[in-house]
Amino acid sequence: MSKIVNGASLQPLSGPPPKHIIFLLHGFGSSGADLIAMATHWRQSLPDTLFLAPNAPQSAGAGYQWWPLQNFTPQALAAGAALAAPAIDTFIDRKLSQYGLSEAEMAIVGFSQGTMMALQVGLNRKTAPAAIVGYSGLFVGAASVANRNSPKPPILLIHGAADPVIPAAALHAAKIDLGKLGIEAETHVSPGLGHSVDLTGLRLGLEFIIKGFGAEM
Repeated sequence: MSKIVNGASLQPLSGPPPKHIIFLLHGFGSSGADLIAMATHWRQSLPDTLFLAPNAPQSAGAGYQWWPLQNFTPQALAAGAALAAPAIDTFIDRKLSQYGLSEAEMAIVGFSQGTMMALQVGLNRKTAPAAIVGYSGLFVGAASVANRNSPKPPILLIHGAADPVIPAAALHAAKIDLGKLGIEAETHVSPGLGHSVDLTGLRLGLEFIIKGFGAEM
């Protein structure tokens, strides 16, 4: 299993120690330095939160990947996510232990391939995180949780209606598959948006995480 090291981070505005951690999982060929930009929009409203955006353990051109995207069949995607999950779990466990925090005090946010990992990891941990927010991604791990008493964390899925990389139909399919597992995911589709995150998506993600943490804006 490859070890994950932190790629980028933003410390709590209120100073250490953090009361919450948000793990930001980047997309294919990207890096933690790219996704940490989301935290700059959120940290004023979450001043006690540590934002961690690790780099995936495998190189992919100028960036990183959680696993090679060479085969896009459902079976291959599910296998890739399952293979990559233990490294993320270990990283999360290490950080929660380091700061004396629990799953109830963390959220997992993903973009694209990172959304696949956020769902894979968040739905297979023994205790549910406070929130999972997935942007422009897929739910590929339904089979891994269908036959076990998995936690049912709050989930928000956000997608661009004009996404040319992962069509918005993936959001609707994910909602159906999550519903079969007894999870009623919240969803939002941004009109005209491609494979990206807009200000509306950032606002909705922030509000959802704050609600998961039981905090107030």
